[in-house]
Amino acid sequence: MRNIKVVFKRELAGYFATPLAYVFLVIFLILTGVFTFYLGGFFEREQADLQPFFAFHPWLYLFLIPALSMRLWAEERKSGTVELLLTLPLSMTQAVTGKFLAAWCFTAIALALTFPIWITVNYLGTPDNGVIFTGYLGSLLMAGAYLAIGACISAVTRNQVIAFVVSVTVCLGFVLAGFPAVLDVFAGWAPQALIDTVSSFSFLTHYQGMSRGIIDLRDVIFFGSLIACFLAANALIVDLKKAD
Repeated sequence: MRNIKVVFKRELAGYFATPLAYVFLVIFLILTGVFTFYLGGFFEREQADLQPFFAFHPWLYLFLIPALSMRLWAEERKSGTVELLLTLPLSMTQAVTGKFLAAWCFTAIALALTFPIWITVNYLGTPDNGVIFTGYLGSLLMAGAYLAIGACISAVTRNQVIAFVVSVTVCLGFVLAGFPAVLDVFAGWAPQALIDTVSSFSFLTHYQGMSRGIIDLRDVIFFGSLIACFLAANALIVDLKKAD
């Protein structure tokens, strides 16, 4: 645990040592405001809730999270600092976990900074804050899944642009897995069990319930398992490529 904490502090401090963190935070906050109040029709709906706010998170994360995760390992490998990191007295799992938790914590900070939107809806009406809390929890879990995927892909290449593009593509696949247009491709020839399996991998399938205030243990397990699987793959890839 101590080694994970050391990596975590190193990585989190690294974000705020460059303009990257501030640019990311500003872009994230501006886009959430635009999506909520303009594209989401916040005022036109005349309802005291944050459904327009949470509805756009899967699409917002689709580009912003890969932009955050693309540097996690690609930059380390390109600059050669990955060798220095791996010479420290810590395991591969600890290094991967520490870097992931730092990125996830940074994402949580960005999400927490949207509190003026929560204050606004409470000022204008009497929303169910329990539903809002659950929506934030679901959003954070989904962001963790995006990050785990992006970190794993970042470990494969030294090129951050390639890591970004591949991460967006893979995450888009997880988002669209539950769409009828995708499921129709399988409907003509695949058994229903396979179609249900494909649908069950959709981020939207597991996130939408939580964004409406419903905590289903299966949704929490899905995101937790996905994060664990991709972090395990991340550790394996870094270990295999550390001699490259």
